[in-house]
Amino acid sequence: MTTQWLVRYAEIFLKSDPVRRRWEQTLMNNIRQAMPSLKIKSERGRIWLTGEVDPEKLRHVFGIVSFSKVEHVPRDCPLESAVIEYGRSHGLPLAKTFALKIKRVGKHDFSSNDKAIELGDVVRAAFPHLKVNLATPDVEIHVEIRQDECYLYDIVTKGAGGLPLGVEGTLVALVSGGIDSPVAAYMMMKRGCKIVPVFVALDTFLDETVLARAERVVEVLRQYQPDIQLRVIHDSYLAAAKKELVRSHHEKYTCIFCKRRMYRIAEKVAEETGAKGIVSGESLGQVASQTLDNLVVLSDAATIPVYRPLIGFDKADVIALAREIGTFEESTSRATGCKAVPKGPSTKAQLAVILEIEREMEATGMPVPG
Repeated sequence: MTTQWLVRYAEIFLKSDPVRRRWEQTLMNNIRQAMPSLKIKSERGRIWLTGEVDPEKLRHVFGIVSFSKVEHVPRDCPLESAVIEYGRSHGLPLAKTFALKIKRVGKHDFSSNDKAIELGDVVRAAFPHLKVNLATPDVEIHVEIRQDECYLYDIVTKGAGGLPLGVEGTLVALVSGGIDSPVAAYMMMKRGCKIVPVFVALDTFLDETVLARAERVVEVLRQYQPDIQLRVIHDSYLAAAKKELVRSHHEKYTCIFCKRRMYRIAEKVAEETGAKGIVSGESLGQVASQTLDNLVVLSDAATIPVYRPLIGFDKADVIALAREIGTFEESTSRATGCKAVPKGPSTKAQLAVILEIEREMEATGMPVPG
C-alpha cells in the first residue's frame, strides 16, 4: 500500500463551481507554499498530498477542516486483506474493541452499511478477541471508497478551518503586540484575508520593548501566513498633540487622538498595498477608548471599513483563543506600557468636540492628523 495524505475542506465545497475551483486552487497553492516539495492533486471535496508532509504546518493552513495520513489500497489487492494488514499494524492485536467507519463516493453494488458488516465480520474472524464498539472503540479504522479507489486511515486531525488565505483580499491590521490585536488579525486571516500588520511606534511614549513584543507576536502569526511582514511606522504626531491637549485642558482625549491617528496611518498603508480595510482588536467596553461613544469618534477617522472581529468577545474569550493560536505567551511577555495614557481618559467623546479641537490645533500650526 502507498502512503498519502488526505486533506478535507468544508465551506469551499458549498460555492459555485467557478468559485470552488478558484478557491481550491488557492488552498493548494497555500499548502505548496508551506511545503514546496509536495505533489498535490484534487478532486471534488478532497485534496491528496504525496511526499514528506509536516502535520504541524498542515494544521496551520486555513481552509483545511481536517486531514489524515492514509494508505492507498492497490486495485489488485483485496480490500479484506488490506484491512486485516492495516489493522494488524495499527493496534488491533492489542485492542479490546474496534469500529469500522465506511465512507463511499460513486456508484457501487453495495451500501456503506453492507460493506461495514462484511469487513467487520472479516476483522472479527482474524482477531476473535475483539468486540465492536461504535461509540468509544480502542481502535477505529476508516475505509474511504471513492469510485474504484480505496483508502484506509485511523486518525482524523483537526485543521485550522475557515477559508483559504487570500481569497477575500488583504486587510491592514493595527498590531500592538498585546493580547487582542493578534487575535483579531488571526480571525480575519481565518476568513480568507491576508494581513499587513502595522505597528505605530509612538515617539517618546513607547520604547523598544513594546516593538520587540509586537515583532515576536507577528512571528507566531507567520505559522498561518508565511509571507507576513510587520511594518513599523515611527510617528511623532502624538508627542506634539499631547502637549497641545494638556495646554488646552483636553488631555482626557489623548487616547482618542492617538487611535484616530493610527487609523489614518493604517488607511495610508491600505492605499499602498491595495488593502480593503483595517483590522482592530477593539472589544466593546473593554477599555476607556472602546466605549460605544468613543468607537463612533474613532471610526470617523477612516474612510475605509474598520473591522473589529472581537467586538462582542469577553476578555476570557480572547485569552482562550490567544492560547489556542499560540500568541498568548508572547503577548503577555514583559514590555512597558504606553506613557501617553492620561489619568482620567474620556469615555464619552463627542465627534463634534474632537473635530473642533483638531481645527483649533490646525489653526495653531499643527497639521491635521492625517
